[in-house]
Amino acid sequence: MASKCKAAVQHEVPVKKKQQEAEEDSLHSAAEALKPAYTEKPAAREDLTGELSHNPKNKPQVYGNYDCPLHLTDIEKNNNKFYTIRLLQEGDSFFCQRLWGRVGEVGNSETEEPMSLEDAKKWFEKKFREKTKNAWAERHRFKPHPGKYKLIEAHREAEAPEAAVKVRPCTLDAPTQNLIVNISSKDVFRDAMTLMKLDIKKLPQEMLSQLQITQGFAALEKLEEALKAPTDAGHSLNELSSRFYTIIPHNFGRKKPPPIDSFKLLQTKKDMLLVLDTVVKLVQTQEAALEEEEVEDVPHPLDRAYRLLKCQLQLLDQEEPEYKMIQTYLGETGKYYERLGLDHVWKVNRDGEMSESTPPPSPAITQTRSERDKLQAHSKLDNWKPLWHGTNVAVVATILNNGFRITKSLVSKSTYLALENISGMSYKDDHHVSYMFLGEETPDREHHTTVDEPSVKQPDPGFDSVIARGHTEPHLTQDTELKMDGQRVVVSQAQPTLGPEFRSSTFSQSEYPASQESQYHLCYLLEMRL
Repeated sequence: MASKCKAAVQHEVPVKKKQQEAEEDSLHSAAEALKPAYTEKPAAREDLTGELSHNPKNKPQVYGNYDCPLHLTDIEKNNNKFYTIRLLQEGDSFFCQRLWGRVGEVGNSETEEPMSLEDAKKWFEKKFREKTKNAWAERHRFKPHPGKYKLIEAHREAEAPEAAVKVRPCTLDAPTQNLIVNISSKDVFRDAMTLMKLDIKKLPQEMLSQLQITQGFAALEKLEEALKAPTDAGHSLNELSSRFYTIIPHNFGRKKPPPIDSFKLLQTKKDMLLVLDTVVKLVQTQEAALEEEEVEDVPHPLDRAYRLLKCQLQLLDQEEPEYKMIQTYLGETGKYYERLGLDHVWKVNRDGEMSESTPPPSPAITQTRSERDKLQAHSKLDNWKPLWHGTNVAVVATILNNGFRITKSLVSKSTYLALENISGMSYKDDHHVSYMFLGEETPDREHHTTVDEPSVKQPDPGFDSVIARGHTEPHLTQDTELKMDGQRVVVSQAQPTLGPEFRSSTFSQSEYPASQESQYHLCYLLEMRL
């Protein structure tokens, strides 16, 4: 066995990647609600530093659950660092190991000399208290302290049961199979997290838990209060931003972590948490599926992923009048149509879209009974508009599963929709594939605005909607009628025209923020190639 020297060594800490079958990489969808905390035996975790045994068949393993990732961000001090403590076992020997460094960089490590299990536990617990001011035995009631590390509530992957299974052929048509793969591959989420400056080196191994994400939403809620009333919030934006970054580790390199000091940045962090929320649910869904696979005959992974979306997708034939009408609407209301190729259109029917029984997806995202009741009331109105919603490919599965949810912890509490499709063109993946939703909204009693200010994103008393009127509107002379979910909807078939009434507006095109979930529901999903 190699000598265990107590010396700080610079090294790269590789991320342990769980080996999976190629098809299992596609088993991603948005589960409606999280299962209770997983209680099966967690997968064994190894010494990743290479400081101990060099025998690949006898790698030191983490003993029990004595492995904790810690994190601390302090914007004022330009701190953004991680600290991991592990108790490792190799045969009858036990070692304590710690890893530390700045988030996103190669870390340092130090491994103690071998000791008894009792002494190793004492060392581990002492180091944990020293870094967090919490007792290891009371970690389930962890209380953050200023200037101390916070425990990252990691979701541990379970060991996959060994079972010989026969996978049934996939029942989905080829375009829908490709859609499921595109919206749920690990690369999609990894790329999205990279763009959002998340520490992707740690997230695949130490997957953030649902509790951690809920705490992230709570931190954003405090930031929202501070942005609305800076003098009344009681905490500075730097302090509140540091709290959020401590809960959700970000990789800023050597740059000082930026404070979340605008509503736009707050919205970006909300989108990030929605992606993380989907990832965590998918991991748990995979584990639940693995438990069920101890049988001889199982559904194809893509079929299973499709069912977990709780959403019916009907591929439209390109010769259908419905398809051609949507194609014309897309072409006439977007400046960039000459660079677009409409590949496929799916009619979307979400389970429970108009149902009382649809539960909210997470504690931070809510839909009240009164809003559900109003959904039925809106269905009786006749001023439904067909509106576009462009989105990042990483959250398409989340929207299909959860619909457009209004999140309490965000300042705008609205989903942006438009009569023109230009806004969706900025969201495309590395293969130049873009997705947009087409749905219907009833603005009902409209309050018009021409100024982009957060204070006017919620309707005044006596109104149901705020409409941001832009320079252009689709021309009304060539409208046609389309039935969406049984509702009569007027669809423009002509290019937008300049309107003199709103020439001084700060909006180039009109936007329809849906301040209530009941005002909008999904009808179609479009796949385009740029």
